[in-house]
Amino acid sequence: MIEIKDLSITLGKFFLKDINLSISDREYFVVLGPTGAGKTILLECIAGLRRTKHGEIWLGGNNVNKLPPEQRNIGYVPQDYVLFPFLNVLNNITFGLKQTTDNKNKIKEKAHEIADLIGISHLLERDTVSLSGGEKQRVALARALASSPKILLLDEPLSALDLQTARYLRFELKKIHRDLGITTVHITHNQMEAEEMADRVAILNKGEINQVGTAEEIFFHPTNAAVMNYLGRPNILDCEDCRIIGQGIMEADCRGLKIIVPHDGKPFKRIIIYPRDVYVDKLNPGCNKVNCFKGIITDIKTSANTVRLRFKVGENMIRSELPYHVFDEMGLSEGMEAFVQLSLRRIKIFERSNRNEPSAGNNQSSKDRI
Repeated sequence: MIEIKDLSITLGKFFLKDINLSISDREYFVVLGPTGAGKTILLECIAGLRRTKHGEIWLGGNNVNKLPPEQRNIGYVPQDYVLFPFLNVLNNITFGLKQTTDNKNKIKEKAHEIADLIGISHLLERDTVSLSGGEKQRVALARALASSPKILLLDEPLSALDLQTARYLRFELKKIHRDLGITTVHITHNQMEAEEMADRVAILNKGEINQVGTAEEIFFHPTNAAVMNYLGRPNILDCEDCRIIGQGIMEADCRGLKIIVPHDGKPFKRIIIYPRDVYVDKLNPGCNKVNCFKGIITDIKTSANTVRLRFKVGENMIRSELPYHVFDEMGLSEGMEAFVQLSLRRIKIFERSNRNEPSAGNNQSSKDRI
């Protein structure tokens, strides 16, 4: 169990302010936030790489403020992996073990056990400079796990990987977590990564914790404006009717739009999907695509890295969010017709349960709500 009490620290322009967190034993806990939020500083404080002057860190019921990193029983995978280029994969994995025991047979046995678990036994004699990004990530993870730590800290472990490799390693990390039962703290700026992997999520922004909860609570029941602004306002569509059309699949009539939803249960009244999961195509992508509709762009707002568009699709208003370079290449403008596609696997059933939840997208008429 990890307890963080009133932790504050300033390092140049980066800082943490009054951080209070309780992370359960064996939990997969994700800290989500933008670049510069203080996520890496938080991990470094837990690991003992930063001195904690203001606040306390408790691991397994013990105050570890004065303990050096090597005595905290923590495995740490930094964002850039920090593999030793002068050692092969096997010696990278055993480097930490050699600091704690001279038993060569025990060291070799442990290294092969971890390599089998991570799926890198075939790489043990390879030089690390010849490895792919995904292979380097696995080696760094194996090195962190070799000493049988009680806690695993992962600093943006998938950010440098291509989408296919990252998707595969998300599954692998969760499998390793289940197999070992190790308390894991994983930091990321990727919202999909957090939603798919976390037992619970903390939103960290500008050095402060904005909200802590399950992925469903965070993404569909944000409790304050800071969280809403960071995640982006979701599309919430009212459904007048719904029917089962297959195993685990239903069709919802959302004010004239026939939307296929991954759901197999009682009728529902609303669906929700985030703008980042609404894809845009300037040309007709063909009638064989699910949840693809023609709309008219009514509003465009740009930020540093993304562009938010609002479409009128029949009687519905649907928002999409694109990376700026994608928007620029497509040459979109207000008044133009384009096609939007709602990602089937990202649609959620939504039931309003408290007044703090965002209002339905169809009722947002003000342009500043795009």
